[in-house]
Amino acid sequence: MDEITALIMEDHHTFRVGFARLDDAQGEEQLRALWEPLALHLDIHAEAEEEILYPHLLTDSGGEEAEEETDDAIRDHNKIRDGIVEASKHPVGSDGWWAGVWQARTENSEHLAEEEDEVLPDFRKHASMELRIELGARWLRFFAEHPQGKGLDFHNKDPKRYIAEHEQD
Repeated sequence: MDEITALIMEDHHTFRVGFARLDDAQGEEQLRALWEPLALHLDIHAEAEEEILYPHLLTDSGGEEAEEETDDAIRDHNKIRDGIVEASKHPVGSDGWWAGVWQARTENSEHLAEEEDEVLPDFRKHASMELRIELGARWLRFFAEHPQGKGLDFHNKDPKRYIAEHEQD
């Protein structure tokens, strides 16, 4: 069965490949065909993590660094979203567009490294396999329930407020 950390890692691989494909794209049509689904996937992925993974990380499933890691992740997601929004303000392939894409790419690369080196190992260490499988099923349902991001509101979140709303007393 799919467990959540493996599913997240699969998305991370997809993001790396997607950004690499942009490097080889020729012209506006190819850039748009690659960027639009990649940007949408980045947005949906962040929402899924914020809905499913990080609330559990803030419980005893995350370890001692859970609050700091969650704060950092929410800030990272905001910076990735900001890059996506910036790119959308400019014609595809223009310098402004590339600046937004580059912001999303660099912030995403840093986020993936932190998540893969710190957050996910901590979660695997503290969360039972049963919970990880249950959250994996929720992860798959989340994507199925929100095809093409339907019903999701991609907006920045205040990290402190997010943590306060999701911490268990």
